[in-house]
Amino acid sequence: MPADEEKILLVENVSKRIGRREIVTDLTFDVGHGEIYGFLGPNGAGKTTTIRMLVGLIRPTRGTVRIGGYDLRKEPLQALRHVGCIVENPEMYPYLTGRENLEILGRMNEEITPERIGEVVRLVELERRIDDRVKTYSLGMRQRLGIAQALLGKPKLLILDEPTNGLDPSGIREMRHFIRQLAREEGISVLISSHILHEVQLLCDRVAIINKGRIIQSGPVDRLLEGDPPVEWELSPLDRGVQVLESLPGVTILERREDGRVFTRIPEDQIHDANRELLHAGVKVRTIHRKHPTLEDIFLQMTEGDSIA
Repeated sequence: MPADEEKILLVENVSKRIGRREIVTDLTFDVGHGEIYGFLGPNGAGKTTTIRMLVGLIRPTRGTVRIGGYDLRKEPLQALRHVGCIVENPEMYPYLTGRENLEILGRMNEEITPERIGEVVRLVELERRIDDRVKTYSLGMRQRLGIAQALLGKPKLLILDEPTNGLDPSGIREMRHFIRQLAREEGISVLISSHILHEVQLLCDRVAIINKGRIIQSGPVDRLLEGDPPVEWELSPLDRGVQVLESLPGVTILERREDGRVFTRIPEDQIHDANRELLHAGVKVRTIHRKHPTLEDIFLQMTEGDSIA
């Protein structure tokens, strides 16, 4: 089976049942070469179960996972040779140096040479600290060492579960830059699960939103954020302002808040007329703001406000 296909990861109608409960239902998505793909979902949505299936820790009840052109169920060794992953926190020996941790893994695979260890150390930019004990590393450095471990086997697909978890803003920014560099300069595909939606929006080419075991929305981030964004009004008195807006053709009230703000769907060329009608009705218009949606807005709308994991 050829390993060089258009999609490094292809998931087709994958489901997982445990007892009488179906955790994941008919998931279908793919990840292209050099692409950064975001996998989002609230608590209990099935994200971790899916990731565990993708790395061979558990088997799907039905469906197919192909990695590098190989069927994970039929050819697991060939498929998993293309994968590096960090599921939850990377495991390492704190009283050994970073290099010694990598060398232990190298002894398990004769294809991992000292030269390859040097390559991944440079790739994750740990040259100056690689011979220090891991217990002295910051959380961000430990995350990078964990990614170095995952990269030792020269994977084509890197699966990261919450890679920025616990990092400060500076560490998150560094991790974003590092992941983008892996994809753009090294050509490695990255599947990333994260609850920091702003970072996913900045980082990922495409995303899938999973809820209650099903993908409810997927596609390029830019496309998901398209459309006519809502307009936010700050009005006083609120009740009278809402009445005026509701009476105007082409205006839809999306939400009203007790602090005086109203969110509407309204065509751009009607905002001026709506403002004039409000003023004529004695309604004070403190602000008019077109609120461009974020990935967080889309997520909350799709999942009905469920908490994200």
